[in-house]
Amino acid sequence: MDLLLFLFMVFVISLSGVLMPGPVFAAAVVKGIKNRHAGAWIALGHLIVEIPLILVIAAGFYYVFTYDWVRIGIGVLGGFLLLYMGLRMVHMRGSVDVIERAFPGHAMVAGMATTVSNPYFILWWATVGAALIITAITFGWLGIIAFIIVHESCDIGWDYFVAYSVNRSKKFWTEKVYAYVFGGCGILLVGFGAWFVVSVWL
Repeated sequence: MDLLLFLFMVFVISLSGVLMPGPVFAAAVVKGIKNRHAGAWIALGHLIVEIPLILVIAAGFYYVFTYDWVRIGIGVLGGFLLLYMGLRMVHMRGSVDVIERAFPGHAMVAGMATTVSNPYFILWWATVGAALIITAITFGWLGIIAFIIVHESCDIGWDYFVAYSVNRSKKFWTEKVYAYVFGGCGILLVGFGAWFVVSVWL
């Protein structure tokens, strides 16, 4: 396969994962209210977790994630953490100052926390991501580096866009809008968490 064609495929497939609403998206919405550049910090926290994982998979350890006990552990622990964060968001949906407590600390920390707590993130890299990395390896280190740049560019671009858009439109947000939006994000996290906890036993 031609390298440019492969990178285009990486771009399209990466977007399919990046655009899916999840914990990192919720963090970008919450943190974006106070800081229009929060998306960049969230993306940085995300890639601090993601790049080492990519390199580990490239080194040949992707098979570890295929073990049932690893898959179950990731699903249960990550699922319960998502449930916890989601319930906090629903409970604290009354105002932006209170809602921020659902994602305490710096936006970069929120990016790291929501990344490691998302079982879908690990499972995606153990399957689709691993397949892409194996193909990237055929192009040598150039392929791996180009793959990382293209994939991370999708994450950075989307997270920044979400946080910036939320920040620039916040003057139109009433308390009721806060409640609906953050309550919705919280329910989304609860749904993801419940699904992952249950799905590992199916």
